[in-house]
Formats: sequence, structure tokens, C-alpha cells
Amino acid sequence: MRASFICVNKMGCRLLWMIVAFTLISMGESKKSTGESCHPDDLMGLISFKAGIRIDTSGRLERWVGRSCCKWEGISCDNTTGRVTQLLLPGFISTDVSILQTQMKGSLSPKITLLTSLQVIDLSELSFITGNIPTSIGFHLPNLRKLYLLRNKLSGPIPESIGKLSKLEEIILSENRFSGSLPLSLGNLNNLNRLLLDSNQFSGAIPDSLVNLTILVVLDLHHNYLNGHIPAKIGELQVLEQLDLSENLLSGKIPVSLTNITTVQDIDLSNNSLEGEIPFPSCSGQMPFLRFLALHHNHLTGRIPPALGYLVSLQRLYLENNKLNGPIPSSLGNLSDLRELYLSGNRLSGLIPIAFSRLSQLINLNLSNNLIRGLPHEMSSLQNLQTLTLSFNPLNFSSIPKWMAELPSISQIYMAGCGLQGEIPEFLQRKPIQELDLSANHLTGSIPSWLGGLSQLYLLNLSKNALVSEIPDSITRLHELGVLDLHSNKLTGSIIEVFKMGSILPGGSLRYVDLSHNSFSSGIEQIGAGEQHGIEFLNLSHNFLKGRLPTSIGRLELMRSLDLSHNELGFNLPESLGNVKSLERLKLEKNRFTGKIPDGYLMLGKLKELDLSDNLLVGQIPNGKPLDDFPRSSYSGNRALCGRPLAPCKP
Repeated sequence: MRASFICVNKMGCRLLWMIVAFTLISMGESKKSTGESCHPDDLMGLISFKAGIRIDTSGRLERWVGRSCCKWEGISCDNTTGRVTQLLLPGFISTDVSILQTQMKGSLSPKITLLTSLQVIDLSELSFITGNIPTSIGFHLPNLRKLYLLRNKLSGPIPESIGKLSKLEEIILSENRFSGSLPLSLGNLNNLNRLLLDSNQFSGAIPDSLVNLTILVVLDLHHNYLNGHIPAKIGELQVLEQLDLSENLLSGKIPVSLTNITTVQDIDLSNNSLEGEIPFPSCSGQMPFLRFLALHHNHLTGRIPPALGYLVSLQRLYLENNKLNGPIPSSLGNLSDLRELYLSGNRLSGLIPIAFSRLSQLINLNLSNNLIRGLPHEMSSLQNLQTLTLSFNPLNFSSIPKWMAELPSISQIYMAGCGLQGEIPEFLQRKPIQELDLSANHLTGSIPSWLGGLSQLYLLNLSKNALVSEIPDSITRLHELGVLDLHSNKLTGSIIEVFKMGSILPGGSLRYVDLSHNSFSSGIEQIGAGEQHGIEFLNLSHNFLKGRLPTSIGRLELMRSLDLSHNELGFNLPESLGNVKSLERLKLEKNRFTGKIPDGYLMLGKLKELDLSDNLLVGQIPNGKPLDDFPRSSYSGNRALCGRPLAPCKP
């Protein structure tokens, strides 16, 4: 590059060339500072950070060598000053072909505050970084705009000095171990638009000063130990879109001022101890964009306000497990976008409004554990309804309403304790049923063979009825069945079909089996012999099962609870049961087992409950944990059994 200069005199030319030379030298120094060297404070801060990390599965820190820190991976610098402005080392790394999850183990160095020009800190989702936020952070990082530390193991309080970081726009500290009270100074952060402190151990009251954060869009404090009242003026957060205060210890009433937030889309106040009536909306036009409202698991009283029908954008409404009473308002039928409605566990009474038939987008309706007396047949128009939960209401149907046959999408039906009578209706075989709970009714007759044609069935609960048949052979075709509960009926015959089920999953899909309190007499030899060896809960107690426990029972390595008590089982206890090391509960009392307790049962290290009483066992109880930790009652009624905790064996 050439430059032309017009010199008036010799002195002027010499001065001009000095200026040009100085400029070129300065440009070179600037380039050197941004590319070849690092500000001493930044270098010290980054080296100290690296020294605090013992393990980095991404390998990024091991490539931090030399003094040119602006070239290091995860570091960005200002092109003019050469100072570090961004520390970007998130746990998830995007590549051209996938997203890699990496981890760091170590402690966050307090010398990170030497990086005084930092604007962004992203150490999110590294899983195992410990330590505290430096108490002086507010005095040393005046340009910080974003602080991302989520999903680590950081602890301690949020420093009060954080309120001096006036440029902060986002604070995300979710899923750590932070504790203490929320500092009042958070209310000084006038540029903050996202504050996520969820899933920590914060306690104390929510500071009233948070209502000063007038451009806050997201406030998430859920899953902490916060107590006291929700700030009464929380409605002053005029641009708030998401509010989550769930899973805390909050009490008092829901602030009426919430209705002033016209931008809010999601409100979750669930799992607290809030009281009083639902205060919003008070008129049409309030909260026009509210899509999600969760007030469940509180102590709310009174009636469901008809004004909820004004929330025209509402898609999901959760009011279950409160103390709401009275009829369900028909105005809820105006919520044309509603997908999910949960009203269970209240004291709601009367009939389900006919207006519910207008909820054309409804997918999930849960009205269980109330005092509902009837359903209108007009609900057959709910073409998108997939899950219908009506359990434990005094419906007293003579049978499942026939109009349910007109619900084309229904796949999950829960009607336990509804007073159902008669036989299981055949129209269910034409539905894509995945979960069927008809327990605690007055059903009679047999288990229909067509149940085997429900190829998507995962849960079948027919317990506490008066069914009298054997288990049909067709049940072996239920390859996706995970939960089978037939307890407390009058079923007879063999249980062999349950354990002969095929499966599309390695180890089988079956996880929970309860056939107790029936009159089954055979099939015990099939346990663990087929494809179903992923069972975690197995209860065959209070039957008339005979025979020997097979060695194949040892294949049920995931089993946590086994109850074969109150049967007529005999012979020696199988050694292979000692292989089921996940077993926490073993009940074999009131049978005819003989021989010694196998020494291999000492391998059942997770066992918390054991009952071998009232059998014909002999010899010394194997000496050691966990067997000698149980009380005498676990072994009583075996006349020839001895050793701790029973009387010593005679020489």
C-alpha cells in the first residue's frame, strides 16, 4: 500500500512521518494484544480457572496453552482492547453431526473476577463444578450481561453484590445447590429479563424488590424452600410471560394483581400451601394470552370461578388436589383451545356440564376423586379425547356408557371405583386402548379373550372385582404389557400364561404383576422361564399355589419386591434367588418350604423387609448381613430353625 504526502517544509514532512510510524506501531501492538498475547489479569484468571478443574471430558482446557488466550477455545475477546469478554464452555457442544455432552469436575476459582471485561459467562450443564459465586462479583465484573451456571453442583448464597451488575440481562442458576435467602439487591437489576433460580435450596421470602424488575420476561423460582407470601404487587411485572413459583412452601392468598399482567402466558403456582379462592380473571379481556395455569396441590377453597371461561387462550388447566367444591361451571366449555383439564382430588359435585361437548381440542380430562354424579352423552363428540379419568366418583353406572364407543381417539380409560356392574363391554376391543383401569367395581363374568387383541395395551387393572374365570391364553399376545393387576377377584387355574408372554423388548415389557387374593393353584414353575424377566414387582400371595419355586426365578434380576406368602409352596428355597441382588422386599411366610436357608441369601444386600415365618425351615440362619438384621418375627414358626436372631443352635 502506497501513500502520497505533500510536505510544506522539511520539518512538516518529518512530523508527518513520525505520526504515520506511531500509527503503524500502535496498530501492530493492537494486533499483538488481541492475537498474540493476553492481558495479565485475564491470563491469571483463566489459568486459575483451569487449575481448579481436575477433569474436562471435552479436552478444551488441555488445549489452553501459551499466552494467546484470545485464541483459546471458548474464549472471545474485544478486538480493540484485547480483553476477554466471553467465557463460553457449556457442557453441550454442537458438531456438524451431533450434540456432545461433556463434563467438568472441579471447583470454580474465585479469581474468575480478574476477567473484568467479561460480558458473558457460560459454564452451564457441566454437571460437576463445585464452589461458590465469588462474593465480590458485583465489584469486578461491571459489564456482565449473561450469567449461565445451570446444572452444576455450585453452592452457597447469591452474593448481595450481584445487585451492582447493572447490565445483567439474564441469570440462570438452575439445578445447583445454592442456598440462603434471595438478596434484596436483585431488585436493582433494571435490565434483567430472565431470572431462573429453580431447583436449588433457596429459603426465606421472595423479596418484594423483585417487582422492580419491570422488563422481566421469565421468573422461575420453582423447586426451592421459599416461604411466606407471593409479593402482593407482582402484577407490576408488566411484560412477564412465564411465572413459575411451584414446589415451594409459599402460603397466603394468590395476589389479585396477577390479573394486571396482560402478557403472561404460563403461570405455575402448584405444590405450595396457598389458600383462599381463585382470584382471576375478574372480567373479560384479562390475561388474553394465558395458555398454561397450574394451581394444583394447594389448599384453595371455594368454587371454580365461572370467569375462568374468559381465558380464551388457555390450553392446560390444573386445579387438582385442592379443596374446591360445588358444580363445575359450564363456562369452561368456552375454552375452545383447551387440551388438558385436571380437576381431580377436590369436592366438586353435580353433573359434568353439557358445554364440555364443545371442548373439541380436549385430549386429557381428569375428574377423579370428586363427587360427580353423571356424564352427558354429548361428550361423545370429543373426537380428540385420548385420556378419560373418572375414578372414584359416585357415578354408579350399570356399565361403561355405550357412547364411549363413539370416541375415536380414546386410548386410556380410568374408571376405578365408579360402581360399574356387569361384564367388561365388547366395544372396547375396537379401540386403541393403552391403559385400562376398571378396578374396585362390581364387574362379574370372565376376563374376555378379546383383551389379547389390544396390541398396544400397557396397563390392565381389573383388581377388586368379582371376576371368576381363568386367565385367557390370548393374554400371551400382549407384547407391550407393563402393568398387570388382577388381585382380589375369584380367578382360578394357572398363572402360567402371564409368564409365557412374548415381548418386543429384551427382557420383556412386564414390570408389575399382582395376582394376589385369588384362587390360582398352578403355574409357579414358569416364573422366570420365559421372556419376561424384567419384572420388578411380583405379588402372588393369598392363593393356593403348589409346587417348587424354580431356579429360573433367579433370572428376575431387576425384581425389588417378591411376595409369595400364604400359599402351599414347598421344597427347598432356590439358591438362585440370591442372584436377585436388587431385591428389597421378600415375603415367603405361611408356606411349606423345607430345608436350610441358602447361604447365597447373604448376597441380598438391599433387602429391607424379610418374612420367612411359618414354614418348615431347619438349620442355622446364615450368619451375616442382611439376614441377622431382621427381627425374630421374620423367622418365627419354623421349629427347627436356629441362630441369630433366634436362639443359638445346639452343638
